[in-house]
Amino acid sequence: MRAEEYIEDLAANGRYHFTTADALGAIGGSGAAVRAQLRRLKDRGRIASPMRSFHVIVPPEYKQLGCLPAEHFVDQLMEKLGEPYYVALLSAAERHGAAHQRPQSLQVMVRKNRPAIECGQVRVVFIARGDLERMPIATVNTPRGAVRYSTPEVTALELVGYPYQAGGLNNVATVLAELSEEMDAEKLVEAAMLSPAGWSQRLGYLLELIGQQDLAGALASFVEKHARSYTPLRRAEDVAGAERNLKWKLLINVDVEPDE
Repeated sequence: MRAEEYIEDLAANGRYHFTTADALGAIGGSGAAVRAQLRRLKDRGRIASPMRSFHVIVPPEYKQLGCLPAEHFVDQLMEKLGEPYYVALLSAAERHGAAHQRPQSLQVMVRKNRPAIECGQVRVVFIARGDLERMPIATVNTPRGAVRYSTPEVTALELVGYPYQAGGLNNVATVLAELSEEMDAEKLVEAAMLSPAGWSQRLGYLLELIGQQDLAGALASFVEKHARSYTPLRRAEDVAGAERNLKWKLLINVDVEPDE
């Protein structure tokens, strides 16, 4: 069997990823010859390699992209790496219906920082959260299998927890206006219990700002019980002269203006 026959057989059986070791075992012959065949397929745009020794088959409809869409291989890639993950932040918000600003990269939460992946025009960036395995997730089916996403409630909390990866607080508030339609107050409190209290302080304030009083009210009780100190609305901003918000125990050191 040649490499081209191998990938055609995989695709015919609905599988669009393989490792170099998989190919060596299936094709036979010398390792150098098999790798040379894989390089030729890559040069022709038939396959792409998001990571060393991990390859994806590129169907004709994605040839211009130069890779499969990231959602079509991220689950298989993370399984190969043996790492827990979920798609997070703006990428998860988009999946849950908040598509006001389409992210340029797929944002993936992992336990430790790792370099971004680039494959053709596809980019995957990783954000670290050491306790991600505790977080509730939603499983979404894609054309190449199931992918793990943060729930709408976890997504909302992480948007305020990682505002710089989410385009800043103005953009976070804009995204929350759409994402809130998919959020459940009880589940939001459950997710808040798994996150820093400061995230709930900021999120509650922003939800109130955009008129989501029921969701904000659910967090207000949580903040009253668990927030031990005042925290700045924007962490990197000076707090000198900042207004104190008693309800959310926040130092309002920046004006937030969501897009219309």
